[in-house]
Amino acid sequence: MSATNQLRSDHEQVRRLERLVAKCADELYKGNKIPFSDLTKITLVISEFVDTIHHSREEDSYFPCVASYDSLKDQIRKFMIEHEFGRNIARQISNHLKRWKDGEDAQEPVSRYLRTYAIFLNDHLNKENKFFDDAEAEILSKEEEVEMYEQYNSVFAIVKKVEDMIKEIDYLENQPWAKKLT
Repeated sequence: MSATNQLRSDHEQVRRLERLVAKCADELYKGNKIPFSDLTKITLVISEFVDTIHHSREEDSYFPCVASYDSLKDQIRKFMIEHEFGRNIARQISNHLKRWKDGEDAQEPVSRYLRTYAIFLNDHLNKENKFFDDAEAEILSKEEEVEMYEQYNSVFAIVKKVEDMIKEIDYLENQPWAKKLT
């Protein structure tokens, strides 16, 4: 596998999360109950998988390698801004979820920010997938791809964390609220 393919694989899991987040937002807007434990799992996957693992792979390794060729720098800058935008949305979800757990009426902002996050993910993933195609075809060598991939997998704790986050997504997809037809 290559670094680009690893990031694409991450995107497949993030796409699953995006569908869950959108479904969750829709159910909350309809007034249906979602257990706080499931909402907390969603925020955990966003924080630990999307941000801490996936975005750090891109920001700390992939983007710098691509940018070292003096290519696609404008796109990389935009992705970095988008990552920060996603982090801000995720913080709002967590903040309003905490308020809601503490007894305040914060269901609507939780729903709104979940919907916003799902829209963000959809748009962001589509653009990054195109970027990966360009970087793979025009910029990165096979050796660089292998080296970055090995770097991604060199820390067992991160590989284990990815597996744990995928299990959390599996769990969420099997919850009654996630299985309801829209």
